[in-house]
Amino acid sequence: MNAPHHARGVLAAWFAYGIWGLFPLYFNALVPTGALEILSHRIAWTFVLCVVVLLLRRELLGLLRQLRGRLAVGVTIAALVIAINWLVYVYAVLAGRTNEAALGYFLNPIVTVALGVLVLGEGLRRLQWAAVAIGAVAAVYLTIVGGGLPWVSLVLALSFGTYGLTKKRLGTSLPALHSLSAETIVLLLPALGIIGWLTSKGESTFTIDAPWHPLLLIAAGAVTAVPLLLFAEAARHIPLVTIGLIQFITPVLQLVVAVTLLDETVSTSRWVGFAIVWIALGFLTVDSVRTARRQRRQQPDEVESLEPVEPT
Repeated sequence: MNAPHHARGVLAAWFAYGIWGLFPLYFNALVPTGALEILSHRIAWTFVLCVVVLLLRRELLGLLRQLRGRLAVGVTIAALVIAINWLVYVYAVLAGRTNEAALGYFLNPIVTVALGVLVLGEGLRRLQWAAVAIGAVAAVYLTIVGGGLPWVSLVLALSFGTYGLTKKRLGTSLPALHSLSAETIVLLLPALGIIGWLTSKGESTFTIDAPWHPLLLIAAGAVTAVPLLLFAEAARHIPLVTIGLIQFITPVLQLVVAVTLLDETVSTSRWVGFAIVWIALGFLTVDSVRTARRQRRQQPDEVESLEPVEPT
């Protein structure tokens, strides 16, 4: 393995997951804009940025020609699911429930493994079964002590797991930039419709505190695209097992930001729930590392393990 390329890949992964982990600070800075308006601007300005880049690279027409048949259906499903994920995540931050969002992203690898069994019919190894079982115990425990389903955590984990599953079914049909561009194309008209509706009702916040608030909303395009491109760079140069371990930076940072900077209170019972989930992740991580080592011995040039996690 080329050492400079490996170091570059690790650095890119740290920056990508680090940026995603600090997203709560960015969304909190957009108050008083609501979750639906933030989502719409995030889609619109990401679309603008992606189209500009694709035009400069002369790749836009090629992408549009590809969006047909099975690929178009898959992209549409992925777009709708990631829109739900983005909306619930922003809502959680604005509602002071960032710690619940962090729990959702801790649960995500467990949900991904479970979806592999339920949807793809994949077999599980013993440690993976243990991780899924412990994750289920955590969900039941949090439901009981919380007096109801931890819906924010579950929706985020399930929506992002479904997004990853959809992307897996699509395979390598589209590189990262093209994939994000295609998804924002699908979501653009609804996003513009929401922005127009809010503006017509006098409820749009785009022009308040000019120029800083409008600039922060416009920056949503770069905030969305940059970590994704860093992730793509990391995936080119380092094994997936390494990316899979680095991915936990995101929910850890989210939790730290929630408790230390956003003044969220996490109850003792919720900390116990986090601990149960971390035990499950421990089993999953050990299994992933063991599997990667075994594959490295058997096929030195092909190391596949933990599925990398893409952006919130």
